[in-house]
This record gives sequence, C-alpha cells and structure tokens, in this order.
Amino acid sequence: MFTDPISDYLTRVRNAIKANHRVVEIPASNIKKDITKILFDKGYIANYKFVDEGPQGSIKIALKYHPVSKIPAVTKLQRVSRPGLRKYVSVENLPRVLNGLGIAILSTSKGVMTDKEARVQNVGGEVLCYVY
Repeated sequence: MFTDPISDYLTRVRNAIKANHRVVEIPASNIKKDITKILFDKGYIANYKFVDEGPQGSIKIALKYHPVSKIPAVTKLQRVSRPGLRKYVSVENLPRVLNGLGIAILSTSKGVMTDKEARVQNVGGEVLCYVY
C-alpha cells in the first residue's frame, strides 16, 4: 500500500518514459485527473482517457515523443511537496522552473493549476511537482 498517490502517479509516468512505452495506465483520483489535464494542455503528453471501470477507475495516458529522435517531451518529473514535508508558497514566492521553460503544478484554493496561472489569479498554494 502506497501512502503518496501523486508520487506513485509521477513514478509510473517516469518509468514508462524510461522504458519507451507509448501508453501508461494509472489508478484515477480527482487530483491525478487535474494533473493529467494540465500535462495535456501544456503539451507534455499526447493524449489521455479516463476509464470508469471498477470502483476507482483509471487514467490511460499516451506519452509524447519526438517523431524522429524519439526523445520524450517530459525530461523530468520531480515531486516537491510530500506527505512528510509539505511545501507551501505565497504568490510572491511562486517558483519559476528552468527560468520559465518548465512548469510547477500547484494545488490552490481555486483548484490545481500551473505557476503561471497562479500568478495571474494572484493565489499561492502547495507546490505538488515540477515538470520539464
């Protein structure tokens, strides 16, 4: 039994990318669905599908690679806030990942969003992960 479902999500995606898999299947939850939508909107994954089978359901994610060189779109997924050490930031201290080239995914009072969206909406929150 794992105690951190977001770390499990990121690890499954990271392992599938390292193994050059095209599709990865992950147990679903609302926060994982929100993270998946953000990754799709920002172009880090090719497609996704929510499957409502069983008690929990699952998320099928089609990973994105460069067509010629086969380099994955996601080079790093890094968990920041974890159950043992939560990382909260105010709007003034929002992180910039790779000087704005990557994204930080935050859980705020207005929902799960990227660092850029949080700056626009003037909200801080818990930094879930960095993606680049």
